[in-house]
Amino acid sequence: MTSLSNRRDFAIDRCLFQPEHDQYRDAVRRFVASELTPHHAAWEAAGIVPRDIWLKAGEIGMLCPSVPEEYGGFGGDWLYDVVAIEELARAGITGPGFMVHSEMVAPYILAWGSEELKRSWLPRMVTGEAIGALGITEPGAGSDAKEIRTRAVRDGDDYVIDGQKTYISNGQLADIVVLACKTDPAAGARGVSLIAVETDSSGFERGRNLDKIGLKAQDTSELFFSGVRAPVANRLGEENRGFAMMMTKLAQERLTQAVRSICVCEAAIDWTVDYTRERKAFGGTLGDFQNTQFVLAGLAAETMAARVFTDWCVERFMAGALTAVDAAKVKLVVTDLHCKVVDRCLQFFGGYGYMTDYPIARAYIDARITRIAGGAAEVMKQIIGRDLYS
Repeated sequence: MTSLSNRRDFAIDRCLFQPEHDQYRDAVRRFVASELTPHHAAWEAAGIVPRDIWLKAGEIGMLCPSVPEEYGGFGGDWLYDVVAIEELARAGITGPGFMVHSEMVAPYILAWGSEELKRSWLPRMVTGEAIGALGITEPGAGSDAKEIRTRAVRDGDDYVIDGQKTYISNGQLADIVVLACKTDPAAGARGVSLIAVETDSSGFERGRNLDKIGLKAQDTSELFFSGVRAPVANRLGEENRGFAMMMTKLAQERLTQAVRSICVCEAAIDWTVDYTRERKAFGGTLGDFQNTQFVLAGLAAETMAARVFTDWCVERFMAGALTAVDAAKVKLVVTDLHCKVVDRCLQFFGGYGYMTDYPIARAYIDARITRIAGGAAEVMKQIIGRDLYS
């Protein structure tokens, strides 16, 4: 697999990173090659990864690298997270669910958790001793938060929680779930609160590990809550402000998906160039054909344009200036391209492309979720369209 430093078609000057980010990238890349890649196929077959790999990732600072030192992290900027996302994506690693843990759960706790909650959980999330999950989606509520049915009723110093969540990444392993609950059912989306629920609580139950078409190594679960008591101190931010908090963090989640997707585009083109350069057909190689060169040339041009757009959005995010609309645009454009690139590239592999021994086949299988997770493509278009007509 071609590394980031010697990719042939995407040698743009990425001014985002400093030497310390490059050193971190080298460490992450070595870890991915030695500790993740050799075992990933077995994890896909099992549908889950062992907890010890989380501890190993924690040892090299791969989990929650931007968490401040006072909470156990090393206080890096978000570019360290970007490096980790990129190296996992380029190697085709879809499990364990580090991205959910570091980019979705920890930021909620860091931004809105009480001091006690942060000091209790963030250090353990940094080391991998504790694994986080984000519990928003329900059987009858996906992108539409006002349809959430999980209830949290105040009872003295606790909330009593009843309900169900589904499609929850890290659900089988999670020690803490940032849970979206209705605390004011009559208020629709304005009646949602976020509560950190510990999974050793009485009344909490994990459902089955869901069988998905892709992301096979990342455990994904149903979660059930029956009279679960969570301290009011575990609420994130103010009561009934959960929807506003989710909207704030969704921009980061959508950019994170774009960062991952653009790396898969680049890697898939590299794999295909290497394969077609060697694959013999009709007295030459597949790479000798004009069709091969033209298709890959078009994909390479689109991918470079999307790379520049993605890096621009990363810069905007780092400056605190990435808007929800721009996050929707980059997710829409790059995830659409992701699906297009792996589909077109797989075609050049012929029957081999249908075999999951090949990275391109696994990339094709894993690509489809990108147009759904973090907000479906249609929701992204709605956000962009509303902005056009505002």
